Amino acid sequence: MSISVALVIFFIFMLLVLSAFFSGSETALMAFSRARMHALKQDGNPKAKLVDRLVASPERLIGAILIGNNVVNILASALATSLFLSAFGQAGVAYATIAMTLVVVVFAEVLPKTYAFRNSDRMALRVAPFLHPIVLVFAPLSDGVQRFVGKILGSVAPRENDGAEVLSAHKELKGAIDLHHQQGGVVKHDRDMLGGVLDLPDLEVVDVMIHRTKMATINGDDAPEKIVDEVLGSPYTRLPAWRGEPENIVGILHAKDLLRSLARVKWDIDKLDVMALAAEPWYVPDTTSLQEQLNFFLKRKKHFALVVDEYGEVQGLVTLEDIIEEIVGQISDEHDIPDAGIRPQFDGTLNVDGSIPVRDLNRHMDWQLPEDEATTIAGLVIHEAQTIPEQGQVFNFYGFRFEVLRKQKNKITALRVVPLKGTNQG
Repeated sequence: MSISVALVIFFIFMLLVLSAFFSGSETALMAFSRARMHALKQDGNPKAKLVDRLVASPERLIGAILIGNNVVNILASALATSLFLSAFGQAGVAYATIAMTLVVVVFAEVLPKTYAFRNSDRMALRVAPFLHPIVLVFAPLSDGVQRFVGKILGSVAPRENDGAEVLSAHKELKGAIDLHHQQGGVVKHDRDMLGGVLDLPDLEVVDVMIHRTKMATINGDDAPEKIVDEVLGSPYTRLPAWRGEPENIVGILHAKDLLRSLARVKWDIDKLDVMALAAEPWYVPDTTSLQEQLNFFLKRKKHFALVVDEYGEVQGLVTLEDIIEEIVGQISDEHDIPDAGIRPQFDGTLNVDGSIPVRDLNRHMDWQLPEDEATTIAGLVIHEAQTIPEQGQVFNFYGFRFEVLRKQKNKITALRVVPLKGTNQG
């Protein structure tokens, strides 16, 4: 082998190494974890700052990489063709094409891209110092190519409508969490907690409130002895007090305030003015988002609010605990009454109370029933049936069978839910 042939082979080898570098760099700088890189940048890592600077201009970065990659591939192919022509004559063109295609695809494309995809963060940090000057050198040419391409695209493919729906950061994060859960990287409980935080701006207090028909209240016109007995016997520390009619809430009585006052009067209930202890009710619209309500609770240092509709009618109440439970799940203490609203059966079916929120059922069973059509599972059935079902009626939708077990007047109180075979609910 002559020195010139050896030199050509060496140059082809070096050009293929550069091609692999460009291919791997492209994949690494597109696939690295933005969150991890941001954390490294915050810690003062200079390479992470360089990576951030490179991806800040993605069109210039991709343009420089593609220009560099194509230049070295074309040069390597030209040198290989001349080498094969000198060795095999005109047939060398075909031999060079086959050989370079195999070598470039395997060693300069698939191999470096696969490695970069599997080690994107590490490789992005490694290639950034070498790629930065290359991007600066190719910047004028890359910018010129991008302007030319932009004119072509502008003439044949108009820009998307500014009003088109774009994936929000919240939805993107939630999608990433769901994907990691499916791949086994995030357990269900952690996925629910993270998803709960991201869902707060999209949920309203009406979605989590305790409905007025289930509110524990006291009659402010009752005798003090009866009120004290009801407060001490209740599992709740705050109770709405009404006068005249249950919708006329006049105050919120706190059990701790009641006990302090009893202690001051030496436990003589006759000397106690119970209603004077009640705090002024705080009303919030039913359209308030959970994110806003959580901020209100923290700002006002309160844990309890009454929910009203657009006509000022009380619809229910919402507490700080209700919002926190949307993040961490059900919170119970020794005074809470167990809620068996979701009851799995031995035959694989599920009995649920009609008042169970669809969101709670989805989180408990890892299902994906739609949450936008109705708040409760009974409401979802009524929405889909377009009528108020009778006891014993069965409906199939969303990959489930819903059977009405019990009904009181126009209210569905219990349902049996059966996942249909062949449907993927998770």
